[in-house]
Amino acid sequence: MAPKAKPKPSATPAVSIEDLFTTLDRHIQRSEYEQAVKVADQVLSVAPGDEDAIRCKIVSLIKADNIDGALSTIVACSKKFPFDFDFFKAYCLYRQNKLDDAMEALKGLEKDSAAMLLESQILFRQGKMDASVDIYQKLQKSKIESLEINLVAGLVSAGRASEVQGMMDAMRVKATSTFELAYNAACALVERNKYSDAEQLLLSARRIGQETLMDENLADDEIEIELAPIAVQLAYVQQLFGNKQEAIASYTDLIKRNLPDESSNAVAINNLIALKGPKDISDGLRKLDRLIEKSTGDPSFQLVPGLELKLSPKQKEAIYINRMLLLLHSNKIDQARVLADALPQMFPNSVTPILLQAAVFVRENKAGKAEEMLGKYAEKLPADKSKMVLLARAQIAAAAGHPQIASESLSKISDIQHMPATVATLVSLKERAGDIDGASVVLDSAVKFWSNAMTEESKLSVIMQEAAAFKLKHGQKEEASKLFEELVKSHNSIEALVGLIQTAAYTDVEKAETYEKQLKPLPGLKYVDVNALEKTSGAKHVENGPHLGNTEPHETKSKEKAKKKRKRKPRYPKGFDPANPGPPPDPERWLPKRERSSFRPKRKDKRAAQIRGSQGAVAKEAANTGNTKSSQPSNAKGSSSSAASAQPKPSSKSSRKKSRN
Repeated sequence: MAPKAKPKPSATPAVSIEDLFTTLDRHIQRSEYEQAVKVADQVLSVAPGDEDAIRCKIVSLIKADNIDGALSTIVACSKKFPFDFDFFKAYCLYRQNKLDDAMEALKGLEKDSAAMLLESQILFRQGKMDASVDIYQKLQKSKIESLEINLVAGLVSAGRASEVQGMMDAMRVKATSTFELAYNAACALVERNKYSDAEQLLLSARRIGQETLMDENLADDEIEIELAPIAVQLAYVQQLFGNKQEAIASYTDLIKRNLPDESSNAVAINNLIALKGPKDISDGLRKLDRLIEKSTGDPSFQLVPGLELKLSPKQKEAIYINRMLLLLHSNKIDQARVLADALPQMFPNSVTPILLQAAVFVRENKAGKAEEMLGKYAEKLPADKSKMVLLARAQIAAAAGHPQIASESLSKISDIQHMPATVATLVSLKERAGDIDGASVVLDSAVKFWSNAMTEESKLSVIMQEAAAFKLKHGQKEEASKLFEELVKSHNSIEALVGLIQTAAYTDVEKAETYEKQLKPLPGLKYVDVNALEKTSGAKHVENGPHLGNTEPHETKSKEKAKKKRKRKPRYPKGFDPANPGPPPDPERWLPKRERSSFRPKRKDKRAAQIRGSQGAVAKEAANTGNTKSSQPSNAKGSSSSAASAQPKPSSKSSRKKSRN
């Protein structure tokens, strides 16, 4: 009998595209993005060119943090279909930190609010803060959620913290409206050195954040992760207050908890290392090395992926600078040189990497190279940005014994050129270099500047006093006299009057005598014998000595004679003849005998050590002769009692042997 034929399986009913889109929408609403990608693939298997399905798949991949998958989908679909996915492509490139490519992808797009917002974020990550803030300000009228948070962050990063309060007033928002805005506003207060207000606002931000996140049903661990930046900033405020131990304890506690917030951990580690300074260098290097990812054979440096995308350029630079300083402190010059060579390319808009390169040259005793490099770099910079470089060059040159180069560098800094400290430094450097005329020119220029300056805090009197003293010191007496005279007329200075009299005494005695009459007489002084005063060696200062009184000269002389002590004959001991004193006493007579130079310790009896026999045996002769009559003192009782107490008791076995004998 033939076998029965098996029934054919029934074909699965085809699912309509409408049902698939309904399922796709449900997954997206529930934030089930991986399931949404699968449903989008089902739609594309039925309708390969459906633009909405492709768009939903790309967005779901981005939401699921599968940026590589989203970018490959965009590239593949762009080749097959004429759809415009440039915005999504730019966003994916931004997420991959390919910022130049992202900006290139945005160029052909229409400047709507979404494209402008993405452009501002790209500029922010590139470190172009002013351009980013300009775009944020253009978007103020558009209804973009949390725009004020990003705008405040951009203003703080751009160094425009003073504009934050005015911007919030214009947008009619309060700093405590959200905990993110409160945190950014507190950062602005820190930049303005208002630490107490910043601390209070940070505490408010932490309280608001806890309430908001608890309403969103977040777990305690997740709330702690979200508020970690506030905790780090509170510790930083304590550091600024000078509460070093509290800040160290807060940073250490945050690091030990090892929260998943990598950026907060990195900031805490960096601030802790900066707070400790050169203490515990090896531990600091170990902690920073965990943050830096360096491939073998590649001279460039890069932070670990989570930090490279989250930290601002300023924060990244601070981490590399601290690592560089630790390498210099630990004398790892080779590693420091490699990092110093890489930093200028990593942070081309910063001056600090150039200063670190100069520091490496100085540690290698190559101060000349450091001076040359800083000089060339300062020429490329505008005048307002070259100040720090020129100051560093001047300091290195002065320490290396090159005063001419140091004075040349200081002379190029125009805004501090006539300040008293700069003038004093320049004069000292030129004096060391032997350029007396150049030092005099510096002083003359400073006097001229402050004579024409219309400021309340004029330094003219100080500069003129020092200029006159300098000219007097170097033989320019006429010029010094003019300066002293002008200073007396304008400021009525007693010091200048004294200097004028001293200077005019060399050139114009009549002028000196004229100004000498302006000196006030000393209180209590009626008469001074100049001839007698010239013969003395000068006055000596005596602590709590007698003050000058209204006495005549002959009275003081008589008192001095009365104060002279009468010489007395020395008194000798009874029976001592000073003519025949005899031998001098021993100078060591007050020292113990063991400390005198004539002391010789007693020699040990060498025969007592010559004992033969088995181990532990004692020679009978040595035992019997241990207490000889020669070693006993005259008092027999005392010696026998002391000897008995000093000798050890014999064992019972030895006593029995003696009784048998």
